[in-house]
Amino acid sequence: MFINIGSNKLIRKKNIVGIFDLDTASHEKETRDFLKNAEKKGTVEMIGSDLPKAFIVASGTGTEKIGKKNSKKKNIVYLTTLSSSSLAGRARHKE
Repeated sequence: MFINIGSNKLIRKKNIVGIFDLDTASHEKETRDFLKNAEKKGTVEMIGSDLPKAFIVASGTGTEKIGKKNSKKKNIVYLTTLSSSSLAGRARHKE
């Protein structure tokens, strides 16, 4: 099953490692370091053009194009304008 994480971007539900609120999670230094390192590695993808509210960590399932680099089975961080509660609700929804 897929979930829409914003701007018509779909990811597999089984690949989601975690959904995090950007405001509360970014208070911790470890989270800020994780996001900085992901950006340096080129494994961050911005979904939408507004200020992000949440981020999703998803496991890679093969070679996926992120930015200008290819990611092989690495964690991918999606920054999204949707709220973490909205995303969690979509992840819980069964079809």
